[in-house]
Amino acid sequence: MAVKIRLRRMGTSKVPFYRVVVADSRTARDGRFLENLGTYDPLLPTAGVKIDADKALHWLQQGAQPTDTVRSLLKGVGVMRRYAEARATKAPVAS
Repeated sequence: MAVKIRLRRMGTSKVPFYRVVVADSRTARDGRFLENLGTYDPLLPTAGVKIDADKALHWLQQGAQPTDTVRSLLKGVGVMRRYAEARATKAPVAS
């Protein structure tokens, strides 16, 4: 099962609000999801991003692939830096 971290659109017409969710890549954009990681409000003047960094890092380590927009949101929160550091410190597997 291919797992994605992506945005789920909420809100009303012309007033978008998004939830950052982990979902199977085959499900609909606003369909069933596995876990809710946080929210993103593009209409706020300052960064309206609230993401649980520990949950996001856990899903990235399990192999979930973020979409391009979510990747940039995770960079802003600092999750991608933590993920890169975790991968760099991981000991190589000896054969």
